[in-house]
Amino acid sequence: MFIGISGLIGVGKSTLTRRLAEHLRYKAYYEPVTENPYLEDFYRDMTRWTFNMQTFLLFARFEQHQELVWDPCHKGGGGVVQDRTIYEDTIFARMHYNDGLMDERDYATYTGHFNIMRRYLVYPDVIIYLRVTPEQAMERIQQRGRDAEKAISMEYLQALFDGYEQYAEEMRRYTLVLPLDWSEYIPVGVVAGQIKNLTDRNRDFLKSLRRV
Repeated sequence: MFIGISGLIGVGKSTLTRRLAEHLRYKAYYEPVTENPYLEDFYRDMTRWTFNMQTFLLFARFEQHQELVWDPCHKGGGGVVQDRTIYEDTIFARMHYNDGLMDERDYATYTGHFNIMRRYLVYPDVIIYLRVTPEQAMERIQQRGRDAEKAISMEYLQALFDGYEQYAEEMRRYTLVLPLDWSEYIPVGVVAGQIKNLTDRNRDFLKSLRRV
């Protein structure tokens, strides 16, 4: 199986990715945070660096997506767990465009690249949406204390939350979505059990998915 972990900044996606992959004996793929050369610049001056940031993340996620799809763990009948999928990148790009952080020309260039790339993508079998309020996300961001994230505002998180709610509904047309209330952490064994129940109930739907 290909499982994607989705949710707001700071919600705990990386931790669940690691624990779920260990529990299922799958391979984990993590978000390219430390490799991102634009992250600190972006949070200091979003208007200047949004397009650069989004473009970097788009090709980095596409490269990772191709790697995990062709990973022997996945192709050989095992599985992979990915911390934030490429599909979520469009949430940020659309939000930044709506907020005026990306102009119409840059947004058109971004979406043009994504629409070409999506021809070569494979939908996850299951997307786990870790739902918390913007206030809870802010509290966790402050607790982990990353310097680059200190400039994140509540307004930014609220807009991102609205985008994720829309995203979760849209993705139901293409794959299975498992929303979890992540205001309190759930044991990984319970999460794995919910994935199994969801996929067992929807085997025909999974078989009928248009994968590319």
